[in-house]
Amino acid sequence: MPWASSAYGDDVDRALRLADAADAITMKRFLSSELQVSAKPDMTPVSDADLDTERALRGLLSTECPDDEVLGEEFGGEPVLSGRQWVIDPIDGTKNYVRGVPVWATLISLMVDGYPQVGVVSAPALGRRWIGITGEAAWALGNGTASSSALRKLSVSTVSDVGDSSISMSSLGGWKDRGLRDAFISLTDDAWRLRGFGDFYSYCLVAEGAVDIAAEPEVSLWDLAALVPVVEGAGGTFTSLAGERGPHGGDALATNGLLHETVRRRLTDQG
Repeated sequence: MPWASSAYGDDVDRALRLADAADAITMKRFLSSELQVSAKPDMTPVSDADLDTERALRGLLSTECPDDEVLGEEFGGEPVLSGRQWVIDPIDGTKNYVRGVPVWATLISLMVDGYPQVGVVSAPALGRRWIGITGEAAWALGNGTASSSALRKLSVSTVSDVGDSSISMSSLGGWKDRGLRDAFISLTDDAWRLRGFGDFYSYCLVAEGAVDIAAEPEVSLWDLAALVPVVEGAGGTFTSLAGERGPHGGDALATNGLLHETVRRRLTDQG
């Protein structure tokens, strides 16, 4: 595999094994009449597949690397700024998952000293995976397996004008809550194309060069940690709306880099 020579090669392999385990659980429950869904305190849905997947991945990590910290959406933990920490979102796109929409994924990241270095995004219902190593490279696996013949190295687009750009979003509601809806709509009005691919998929498409801009006004660390190495490994830029590099700002902007500062200033109504 092309990541074999990386200092994080073994961690990529581990993340892929975790993704295999996750896929086995999530695909068995997807579209099943036996799927159980409840509401969390914030009224977002959680399924028994979310819970079982995170339990399984935590169990594997406790066996393979017991000294590493773990943070997950369903069973918690706190971000650490020193040492190694795995960050897990067992099903990103649970609303899609419970409604039978195939756009959802398991997100697995290794953070080192507080910054994501490895990211694996597994979307088995789409038959796709994305792999990234920060500062090195990113790849897509078109058939959802770790077959080298299916690997495609990723590179962001070279679009440099907003008028030629393609934007992907998740929703408009959060932009309204932040008082930035008008700024977001103004940006999309000037863009070539707007689509709502949403969640993880927007950022993976930025890494593929199929989309130029992805942004969210409110998002959690576990939603983003695995996406940072994919976008940055493909040559893109990933920051908060305030310009802080990485996944810790509570919101997110990912671009091909060429558009980044222009878009960031427009989204924050700074000109």
